[in-house]
Amino acid sequence: MREPDPQVPVPDAPAVPAPGTVTPSVPAPSTAASAAPATAAAAAADAAAPGPAVPGAPGTAGAADAPDSPRYRPDAKHVLLLGTMAALPAVSTDIYLPSLPEVARDLGTTAAAAQLTIAGMMVGGALGQLVIGPVSDRFGRRLPVLVGVALHVVTSLLCAIAPAIVPLVALRVAQGFFNAAATVVAMALIRDRFVGSDASRLMSRLMLVIGVAPLFAPSVGGLIAGELGWRAVFVALALFGASVWVLVLLKMPETLPAERRRPGGVRTALAGYAHLLRDRHFVALAVLPGLMMAVLMTYVVASPFVLQEGYGLTEHQFALLFAVNGLGLVLGAQVNAAIVRRVSPIRILRVVQVATVVLTGLLLVVALTGAGGLWGLLVVLWLVLALVNFAPPNASAIALGRHGAIAGTAAAFIGACQAGLGGLVSNLSGLFGGDAVAMAAVMTGTSVLALAILAFATPAFRRGGAWSLG
Repeated sequence: MREPDPQVPVPDAPAVPAPGTVTPSVPAPSTAASAAPATAAAAAADAAAPGPAVPGAPGTAGAADAPDSPRYRPDAKHVLLLGTMAALPAVSTDIYLPSLPEVARDLGTTAAAAQLTIAGMMVGGALGQLVIGPVSDRFGRRLPVLVGVALHVVTSLLCAIAPAIVPLVALRVAQGFFNAAATVVAMALIRDRFVGSDASRLMSRLMLVIGVAPLFAPSVGGLIAGELGWRAVFVALALFGASVWVLVLLKMPETLPAERRRPGGVRTALAGYAHLLRDRHFVALAVLPGLMMAVLMTYVVASPFVLQEGYGLTEHQFALLFAVNGLGLVLGAQVNAAIVRRVSPIRILRVVQVATVVLTGLLLVVALTGAGGLWGLLVVLWLVLALVNFAPPNASAIALGRHGAIAGTAAAFIGACQAGLGGLVSNLSGLFGGDAVAMAAVMTGTSVLALAILAFATPAFRRGGAWSLG
């Protein structure tokens, strides 16, 4: 079906179905499509509070385009393929963590400067997603991922021979920019096929695959660095990137047919982002995953120095504790995937954001007072991390459900918020001293801000307001 003129706004699909409803659909083969209309209850709620107009949207984002389209449900194939793609930036971060103190010593720099190699990759990822999202809407899903991952391999090899901290940081920014292609396309593919509870559940299942990174990557990275030095870690990253490239080449067909691609270049991309920015509920929901990523990345960036230098843990002890905390991340995501079948994503968000503020506040108290010593800190930290993965899939599913016609651009916006906020905020702990108190203070402040945005920038806590968001 021919799409309408991109300058003519057309109403988007309903935001997110009511609890317990299932609404996956798609007209295109494999993993590209648009969301089917929500259930009657969600549609009625959406009529009371209609979603924003979408430039270039084909009616209701796919339902009208292919009424006889097959219906899809998340399965192991989707989880493994998309999870491996989405895990590339996580592996690029986590495998390198035990090497941070060694990098600082070897390159004659400070801990804060070494942490910039992590923050820089995330900021590069944010910029990359803003560019790659519209590109994937214009040229399809397959080409951007293949080009981006190939360039990730090249920059990984260049990082291995970086002579000083400044070129290493610059190369890490480039590495984040290029491997963002894997993340943003994975998110766009989810929105192409699934909405509401199905989308949230699939995003949560991805955490099971992505969670392998914090469980094993630091141990692998520590082993490689211990035997061959920190530079060899980047050679391993290049090899992992090459394996992802082969997997995408062989297993991911083109999923966005030519008739559904958005014509135009920079102007069209900017128009898409301008449209998203006018939807204040979308912006608020898109920021929430970024703030939760900032909580997580503050721990990720600060923990090598807090635990190894502050509490005297060895690289292997740190890797073991990091894996235990990674297990908390995975378990939290899987609990969310189970309960989202019965509880709407917005209701989960309301409870989890309050609980996160309480637990991060307790973490700050433990860090300030030293209550319970290392074990006291670790127990509360584990509980905080177990909640971190509740907000991103739920907030992302609701936000993406509002803009199915420009799923790549919307996914890029959310991904950019995640990577950008995660990279910028996490480095504050190093600037504030890099100890346990600085880490806990940044995590607490960020979670308070997230709750304030949910409470005041969305109708989530207003009577009846949750139905307009899902």
